[in-house]
Amino acid sequence: MADTSDFRNGFSIVWNGDIWSIVEFQHVKPGKGGAFVRTKLKNVKTGRVVDNTFRAGEKVQTARVERRRHQFLYEDDLGLHFMNTETYEQTSLPAHAVSGREFIKEGGNIDIIVHAETEQPLTTEIPLSVELLVTQADPGLKGDTATGATKPATLESGVVVNVPLFVNEGDVIRVNTEKGEYITRVS
Repeated sequence: MADTSDFRNGFSIVWNGDIWSIVEFQHVKPGKGGAFVRTKLKNVKTGRVVDNTFRAGEKVQTARVERRRHQFLYEDDLGLHFMNTETYEQTSLPAHAVSGREFIKEGGNIDIIVHAETEQPLTTEIPLSVELLVTQADPGLKGDTATGATKPATLESGVVVNVPLFVNEGDVIRVNTEKGEYITRVS
């Protein structure tokens, strides 16, 4: 058991029967009344974010979760298959349970968040940016580069993102996985 003085970003607690991670917290001491802690909690399984207020000193049950690095191997009818990079054990997850699936290529790394006591996979996290090969892009027109125009490009993982006109097939680009946007061309 822990109390509100132990709160920090990323701290995991059991609240309302689920495991929640603290995204933000703020200790508040009003002029009148008792102190409290305003929190923004993210459900580890569903990704839903809610606001909640705890009284200062309130006891909460902690949840021990572990982040384990896995390598994406392949996808088939059973789901996506990953290999733990430390123990070489293989894990399968259904496609709907993997967030950011469209940015993962074979051999790419992903973190699987696991409940330490039950060894149950809770969620996945992909890196904030990934480097992917452009497999299909229409050629850009000369003279249009000054306008900041973009064109759609298909990447090796199958996702389509808008890229500047100077990006061609065969280029490797860095993509922001949260927004699905082009960042830069990798040389």
